[in-house]
Amino acid sequence: MTTDAATISQPDATTFRAAMASFPTGVALLTQGTGAETNVMTLNCFVSVSLQPLLIMVGVGGSGRMRAQVSRRRSFAVNVLSQEQRDLSARFARPDRPTGEAAMVHLSAIEGITGNAVLPSAVACFECRLHAEYPGGDHILLVGRVVAIHCEDPSREPLLFHRSRYASLI
Repeated sequence: MTTDAATISQPDATTFRAAMASFPTGVALLTQGTGAETNVMTLNCFVSVSLQPLLIMVGVGGSGRMRAQVSRRRSFAVNVLSQEQRDLSARFARPDRPTGEAAMVHLSAIEGITGNAVLPSAVACFECRLHAEYPGGDHILLVGRVVAIHCEDPSREPLLFHRSRYASLI
C-alpha cells in the first residue's frame, strides 16, 4: 500500500481540528432554563437523528455546566442563528459568557413550552425533552425529542462556520 504525502497516519488533536474545519457547519445556541437559571452556549455539533420519533443530537463538554443543567432539568432548546447574529455566536462561545438574566437580555429571549430560552429572532428553534445521553470522548452526546419547533422566517440565511471563520451560502 502506498501512502499519499497528505496522509497523516498518527493524527493528533491539532491536525484533527484543522481537517474538521474543512467541513462547513451551521451555528446555533443551545439554551437551558430562563430568567436567573438561563445557561447558553454556542454550538455547531447539531444533527437530526430520527423522524419517528423526532430526535436531534448535540454535543457538549462532558464536565461543563451546560451538561449538568441539561441532565438535571431534562430539557433544552437549539436556536439556529442567522447571518445577522454573529455577535451572539461570538458572545456565547466564550468561557466567560453571560448567564442568568444577563443572558436573557442579550438574547431578547422568551420562555418556550419546555421552560427554556427561545430566540424569536432565530432562523429556527427546536425545543426538546432529553431522550438519551451518550459518552463521546471528552463530550457528551445529548439526544433530544423535539416537542416544539419555532420557525418564524425560514427564508433568512443561516450563520455558517467554515475553515475557522464565518461563511455564507453565497
